[in-house]
Amino acid sequence: MSAVVALLWVLLGGSAPAGFVALAEVDPTIGQDVRYASARNFTGRPVVGYDEPVCLLALPAAEALRRAQRDLARRGYGLLVYDCYRPQRAVDAFVRWAGDAGDQATKAEFYPRVDKGRLIPEGYIAPKSGHSRGSTLDVTLVALRDGRALDMGTTFDFFDPLSHTADPRVVGPARAHRELLGRALAARGFVNLPEEWWHFTYAPEAFPDTYFDFPVSAARGAASVRH
Repeated sequence: MSAVVALLWVLLGGSAPAGFVALAEVDPTIGQDVRYASARNFTGRPVVGYDEPVCLLALPAAEALRRAQRDLARRGYGLLVYDCYRPQRAVDAFVRWAGDAGDQATKAEFYPRVDKGRLIPEGYIAPKSGHSRGSTLDVTLVALRDGRALDMGTTFDFFDPLSHTADPRVVGPARAHRELLGRALAARGFVNLPEEWWHFTYAPEAFPDTYFDFPVSAARGAASVRH
């Protein structure tokens, strides 16, 4: 897809293209807790563009995630995704939120040691996201025996250097869990973002130059499966 076509996708908010799927159609055993469709996220409100709490991904990424899930299941673990495809309009909403110095309602939970005015300069919030290309996801580990998310040293979307995957202050079980997650996904073609232990991108990306802006909904993912 050319750069011009990619820009039109962003501006016009096109429907999901062929090649996107609902993760549940590929592997229903992978847990989903899509935080941006609810108020349980750093903005404190549902995020524009998330019509439903579902995970949509480019098909190769979804299939690779299924393989990683099977690998982990043999060891008693599973995956839980917090975010997958993210429309550009949601990214824009994050930038607007970061620029609103008067809204500090979630500071204690998500960025207690970082001034909100530093979230964009320090890279915690960006005007473009790999999530909008369809091959990036935010994910953690769960124990299959009870479905509980494992200790990873920080919560998801904790804006702090402690969230850096290799931060030396994270030790013990949390360190082991980060390393297990990283190895399992790397074995299936995913690359971790060093600043976020939960953030992985499947390579090669199906849409490496395109930032999509269609809303997140199960219907859109299902329509793509039928192509």
